[in-house]
Amino acid sequence: MGAVKSRPITSADVDTDADHPHPHSHSQNLHSSMLRNGHHQHNNGGHSASSGTLQKQDLRYDIGCSSQYQHVRQPSLRSRSQQPMPTTDELDRRFAKVLASMDLPPDKAKLLRNYDDEKKWDMICDQEMVQAKDPPSHYLSKLRTYLDPKASRSHRKRKMVGESTSTQVLRDLEISLRTNHIEWVKEFLDDTNQGLDALVDYLSFRLQMMRHEQRLQGALCASEERLNLTSGGDGGEIVLGNSSSISPGGGGGGALAHGGNGLANGSLLMDSRHQQHGQHSLSYGFLRPALPDALDSPSLKRRSRHIAKLNMGAATDDIHVSIMCLRAIMNNKYGFNMVIQHREAINCIALSLIHKSLRTKALVLELLAAICLVKGGHEIILGSFDNFKDVCQEQRRFQTLMEYFMNFEAFNIDFMVACMQFMNIVVHSVEDMNYRVHLQYEFTALGLDKYLERIRLTESEELKVQISAYLDNVFDVAALMEDSETKTAALERVQELEDQLEREIDRNSEFLYKYAELESENITLKTEREQLAIVRQKLEEELTLLQRMLQHNEQELKKRDTLLHTKNLELQTLSRSLPRSASSGDGSLVNGGGLLAGSTSGTSTLAPPPPPPPMPSLPVASAAPPPPPPPAPPAPPPPPMMPGLSPLVSPNGSMTSTVPSPPHAPPSLSSFHPPPPPVAGFMPAPDGAMTIKRKVPTKYKLPTLNWIALKPNQVRGTIFNELDDEKIFKQIDFNEFEERFKIGIGGALQNGSSGTEVDGSLQSSKRFKRPDNVSLLEHTRLRNIAISRRKLGMPIDDVIAAIHSLDLKKLSLENVELLQKMVPTDAEVKSYKEYIIERKDQQLLTEEDKFMLQLSRVERISSKLAIMNYMGNFVDSVHLISPQVQSIAGASNSLKQSRKFKAVLEIVLAFGNYLNSNKRGPAYGFKLQSLDTLIDTKSTDKRSSLLHYIVATIRAKFPELLNFESELYGTDKAASVALENVVADVQELDKGMELVRKEAELRVKGAQTHILRDFLNNSEDKLKKIKSDLRHAQDAFKECVEYFGDSSRNADAAAFFALIVRFTRAFKQHDQENEQRRRLEQAAALAASKKESDQVLMRNKVNQKKQQPQIHSLLEFALQKQMLQRIQS
Repeated sequence: MGAVKSRPITSADVDTDADHPHPHSHSQNLHSSMLRNGHHQHNNGGHSASSGTLQKQDLRYDIGCSSQYQHVRQPSLRSRSQQPMPTTDELDRRFAKVLASMDLPPDKAKLLRNYDDEKKWDMICDQEMVQAKDPPSHYLSKLRTYLDPKASRSHRKRKMVGESTSTQVLRDLEISLRTNHIEWVKEFLDDTNQGLDALVDYLSFRLQMMRHEQRLQGALCASEERLNLTSGGDGGEIVLGNSSSISPGGGGGGALAHGGNGLANGSLLMDSRHQQHGQHSLSYGFLRPALPDALDSPSLKRRSRHIAKLNMGAATDDIHVSIMCLRAIMNNKYGFNMVIQHREAINCIALSLIHKSLRTKALVLELLAAICLVKGGHEIILGSFDNFKDVCQEQRRFQTLMEYFMNFEAFNIDFMVACMQFMNIVVHSVEDMNYRVHLQYEFTALGLDKYLERIRLTESEELKVQISAYLDNVFDVAALMEDSETKTAALERVQELEDQLEREIDRNSEFLYKYAELESENITLKTEREQLAIVRQKLEEELTLLQRMLQHNEQELKKRDTLLHTKNLELQTLSRSLPRSASSGDGSLVNGGGLLAGSTSGTSTLAPPPPPPPMPSLPVASAAPPPPPPPAPPAPPPPPMMPGLSPLVSPNGSMTSTVPSPPHAPPSLSSFHPPPPPVAGFMPAPDGAMTIKRKVPTKYKLPTLNWIALKPNQVRGTIFNELDDEKIFKQIDFNEFEERFKIGIGGALQNGSSGTEVDGSLQSSKRFKRPDNVSLLEHTRLRNIAISRRKLGMPIDDVIAAIHSLDLKKLSLENVELLQKMVPTDAEVKSYKEYIIERKDQQLLTEEDKFMLQLSRVERISSKLAIMNYMGNFVDSVHLISPQVQSIAGASNSLKQSRKFKAVLEIVLAFGNYLNSNKRGPAYGFKLQSLDTLIDTKSTDKRSSLLHYIVATIRAKFPELLNFESELYGTDKAASVALENVVADVQELDKGMELVRKEAELRVKGAQTHILRDFLNNSEDKLKKIKSDLRHAQDAFKECVEYFGDSSRNADAAAFFALIVRFTRAFKQHDQENEQRRRLEQAAALAASKKESDQVLMRNKVNQKKQQPQIHSLLEFALQKQMLQRIQS
């Protein structure tokens, strides 16, 4: 705040800004009529030199004076108007210089720049008319002279001061500060002149004098009261010295003079409540001395002589004008900043509140209130009142101010308003609420609240406004506590109602779900009922049809039975009438004419002719009837019978025999053929006429469907006979269908009114185009949100309710993971907030943006979704981590406890030492990584490795060690587990559990808390168990690694167990290779032995062939010998 808005002062007050408003003030506008006054005459009299006291008529000092009082006016208005107006550029330059010298705020400077050229020229002339006559040093030298205690004894300094009083010097200084250029003010305040320090020092000196005079006045009043009490209240006058007197009542009629300078009239009276008999009492916040001490004080006498010789004015008047000088300095930014940084200046302004004039008090309060409103000013003002409390020895801060405000002698509305405004600013300009309550209590303890209740109905509107402002901003702590308790109870009630509402919503949802289930079941039952009704109708129609067929067949059978019976009787009659010779000649007839003779009994039969088509079998009632075939051509006639034969049918309808017809039989018998039976499955449908269907008019040309249509006569008896597509046209809107399947761009049919309507609709759609939706999302993001929202498939209200309740039954885990990708970013949330603040239509947003807008309003949505994701995945995570932990622990323990693996390593160590003992010396052990090198050590022929030999040795010598892997449990699983990842997963589970705990603590009550509590109760023990198992697995792995001679610091479980797995598999593979090699060697040996035996057999055969002629000759010789022996015998 660079300026102070001053209170307007009446002409009856001692003020100097009635005729000369400050051109540098930020609260007043410069006008050309300000200085258009004639030359004022100054009454230099009116100062009572005899008494040394400035009377009221002396205070009416005209500051619009001549050059005698430091300001010189240029010649008259007539001479000024004759000056020619310069060019526009020169006018603007000079006017800019004038504005710079005025130090106006930007808004007022802009207002003046908008003046026309004539007004600008008038302002330039007015500004140039006033020129400072004396420099700042002129006033400062006089002020410093007044402050010099030796000045009264120096004739030169008394002559420099002259006849003008200190009050007049201060008034002239105030006028200069208020009306001169800003450069003059800066020169007054610069480091060379140090005018602010001099003014503050003089104000402090005069305040000390005034406090001394007030203490003296208080002592005189106390003495007078004691005398009045002693004399019984009689009047009289006590004379103190030659020139001092006290009126009987201590009122403003008398005056106290001492050394030619006395106290001003109207001294304040002390309230009898503040006086204690026999003791010193307080007056104006100061200890009041005894009357003899006050009158005989040497310092008082010295100061009085100093004041009299230098012709100084009254202390009260000097203090008032000094405060006005400070106000003039504070009317620009430069001076204001210097004042608020000068702690002694603020303290002196605050101490000026003890001035007897209410108008001075009001001026002081206005300045203090202005300082209080700037940054850091509140602490400065409170510090000044702390100093006031120490100097004036107050029991409480602001005590003297409240005493003036509540116990005034004469009501002054300006002082009351200024005092009330100051208290408003001091209390209610603090942001810290607790500090505000503390300041408010300070004034409450001083009785302000009760006093405001008494005067709040005052007639002054200004005072009413200030009182109302204070009371409206008062913090009633009791009411706030009551409101807080009420709010707490209301919040609890709201929470209960929310819980009840959630329960009702859940119950309603269950009812709706059950209702939907019952409704679906009802629809299913209705559908089944309709289907059963249709089936029943079909079955009834089929039954009716079958009944008709049965009746028809029965009638036909009856007719045929009757006819057959008649024919049978005729045949019997004919057979009796035939001669016996005819019956004996049947064989010739049969041989010659194709007839077969029958015996008398009629048992001989011919080969039966082809049977007639079978009768239609009756279908089962429960089976669905087969669809009737399309109309067939007329049935073919039955096969012709053999000439001269007629079928003989028994009464039951079966064919028994055939007899020849006589040559002269009646033609009715010879030409008789039974009617052909009906074709199986065919019965004529009931007669019914087909309605002619109308053509369906279309708006567009549509494509043709290539189907095979049935004719009207072909539809009878089919399912299509029961269909009615006319009602479908009424139920389905085919407009969209036509739009999608129309042929060509301009495919509208030009037929009647339909085409006109289409054109009209198209034109209207083009004319009234629906406004495009607005999206605040990036294109790719918008597309992803749209895809995710379709996958979500839930209304946004249900989604938000499920998120608030953390209900994974309503919101599946897949949807939670989907929503985590859809959570609005900070930039998106900011854009939506700006969109709402700008009060734009939310209906113009796309559905995706509306969805995102609703999500952005959910508090801590990311945290809630993370909790839901954690709760949904917890069981799966536990089931995934637990086997991994157990596999590491089990593999570590089994590997450490395996005796066979230990024996294998022992054998490997033996072979290694055997190989390396001559070169490197024997080893006591080796790291398990060395097992991989067993394959690299080859034999001489490079066909086998060291591992081959070790395996062969174990098989030959230690066969019980071949299955050493059977003691290694879980090494395969442990080889695929990264222990570091498992530890990280468990830590993530622990962090997620902590997040759930914090969320449960935030939610004190409600269904959501039950969900979280249930989850915590069910899951915390599982997490503790996993953490315990993990620690055990880590310890077991560490012991295992160290047991096998490796360092556990950087050991990797996956790499460690993978080494064991590789060795186990290599051991098995090499064992299989050894076995395969052994079998190959056996096969080769067998092949070699077989080859050798074959070679022996071949040699035997060759030898046998070579010996065969000899054998033959021996055999022949033997035979010949035997024959000879037989012959001889």
